[in-house]
Amino acid sequence: MDETITVGLIETVTICDLDKKVEARIDSGATIGSIDEDLAEELDTAHIGHKIVKSSHGTTRRKVIEADIELGGKKVTGKFTVFDRSHMTYQVLIGQDVLKQGFLIDPQK
Repeated sequence: MDETITVGLIETVTICDLDKKVEARIDSGATIGSIDEDLAEELDTAHIGHKIVKSSHGTTRRKVIEADIELGGKKVTGKFTVFDRSHMTYQVLIGQDVLKQGFLIDPQK
């Protein structure tokens, strides 16, 4: 049985195909994650669909990609909407689809 990994609200993740470490925001309210469009372009992966996203920036239709990441020492595959996050603090947001793969959130961590 897999061990549950506890993560904080901000975690370093590795984008596996790029072997690149970035700081990510953990967001249990997001059904899937979000990744900066420049990082997504570096990944050079085909999008697997679209998602309508309602956020503080309004309602937008975004491309969705899949990417392998490492979080808390565990490699998982997640879905990410592609969005210009250059004006945001974090290039990556981790959502529920990744968290359901064996992660718990401890805000004090």
